[in-house]
Amino acid sequence: MEQIIEDFILALRSSGARISIPESIDAMNTVKLTGYDDREVLKDSLSAVLAKSLYEKEIFEACFDRFFSFKTFSEHVDSSSDSIETEIQEENSLLSQMILSGDTGGLAASIKEAANEVHITGMQFFTQKGLYMHRILRHMGIEDLKRDIKRLSIEDTDGSTKMAEKLDKGREYLFENVKDFVEQQFSLFSKPTQENLLEDYLKHIKLSNLEQRDFHRMHVIIQKMVKRLSDIHSRRKKVFKRGQLDFRKTLRNNITYQGLIFDIHWKKKKVDRPDVVAICDVSRSVEAVARFLLLFLYSLNKSLAKIRTFIFCSNLIEVSHIFDEYPVEEALIKLQGGMGLGIILGRTDYGQAFCDFEKDWSHIVTNKTTVLILGDARNNYCDPQVRILKSIQERSKRLIWLNNEPRSFWGIGDSEMKRYLPYCHVAKQCNTVTHLERVVDSLL
Repeated sequence: MEQIIEDFILALRSSGARISIPESIDAMNTVKLTGYDDREVLKDSLSAVLAKSLYEKEIFEACFDRFFSFKTFSEHVDSSSDSIETEIQEENSLLSQMILSGDTGGLAASIKEAANEVHITGMQFFTQKGLYMHRILRHMGIEDLKRDIKRLSIEDTDGSTKMAEKLDKGREYLFENVKDFVEQQFSLFSKPTQENLLEDYLKHIKLSNLEQRDFHRMHVIIQKMVKRLSDIHSRRKKVFKRGQLDFRKTLRNNITYQGLIFDIHWKKKKVDRPDVVAICDVSRSVEAVARFLLLFLYSLNKSLAKIRTFIFCSNLIEVSHIFDEYPVEEALIKLQGGMGLGIILGRTDYGQAFCDFEKDWSHIVTNKTTVLILGDARNNYCDPQVRILKSIQERSKRLIWLNNEPRSFWGIGDSEMKRYLPYCHVAKQCNTVTHLERVVDSLL
């Protein structure tokens, strides 16, 4: 019985519910008190223990109904057996006897038992459905059933022929119901693997190839990345009575105690939040990458870094205040559409953008500032103003350029990337979410 609850909790976790070990233990103790006799009492009791929010209540409702409903043999073989011997032959296998007697409950229990034996909860990929189906059938005794059908067909009496026909029909229904059961179990237990595969695919796909329907999922992926980066970088390593042992200082200060260690010293290190100036090209050719970099910056702005954000196309404007004034979706639409912001979305002009930055904001770049530029450096044959980029590089701690085009395209046509390269501390191709995560990680 404990295995049933363990599998149910696994199904809940696979569906997105967060269930801790103590809550699992509470669920076991709850079932010991309620038992399995009353379905509604069991459902309400487990819901009270395992579902902590409205969202998890919805997951629980759907998962419980699927997990504890086993509609097998709803169209079972006709139980009328007037012309079939009422006494089932003892030499028939147990599976054959259950089919002949119409024992749907026994067949359902047999499928469940076989599923536990073959560890069906370990099924992860849709390609494994057929494998687990045949394992369950083999464990139930499908080979014995085939031998019974063959033997009864050879006997060639009226009773044996009808019995063989009924067994053959029952075998078909058995296949169908085991197939349905495996499909149900796959939907219950395989969701995390499918989600991980899809996430891994989306992390490495070129952002310019993303479809609109994937944007919400990509936002969720980025939030997970930001949370991971936050867990790694948000703790300031300022330690007083704990942390990493300063071995040399400890030994040196304890010489007076003749080698006995009384006065322990720890290494102390303080990590300041990085100072970042982000300059993003929001023209159509960089639109997809800019969207997700801005989403990263939006998520990091309040907790991990001091970020001032600028966007440009034909001119450059500061949009740092947008992160504070609007929710994420509205902020992204406003930043990329430029509505009411004073940005001119015409021909991309990197030179003009650098001139605007030098005129109004060059003073914010110090030797502690990391300047992050996102763009393809395609300047429509305007003056690239390389001297301004050189000036920014000299004043900053480091200058990082992210280009969504492959390196083989840099410097071709109206691309000024090769003229900008000497003044970049780091220049990378960046057109996937994984690329963005690595860059943000290095920034922090």
